[in-house]
Amino acid sequence: MEQQRENIFHTRCLINNKVCSMIIYSGSCTNVASVTLVRKLGLNTIKHERPYQLQWLNECGVVRVNRQVMISFSVGKY
Repeated sequence: MEQQRENIFHTRCLINNKVCSMIIYSGSCTNVASVTLVRKLGLNTIKHERPYQLQWLNECGVVRVNRQVMISFSVGKY
């Protein structure tokens, strides 16, 4: 059996000149921004053309994704 390996990378980034926490999870192909982030930064959302559900995001059950947001961010120099 081939062993699967997934990595989690946690860093800080700048969004609209504000420092935010960001997690990159190599085992996921889904990009998610929290409602709290969108509200605190005053970001504009638009209706998602193809809403979907996520079950792995929290312990409270299914999260319905029906809005989307475009975010430009920077992670410093590497």
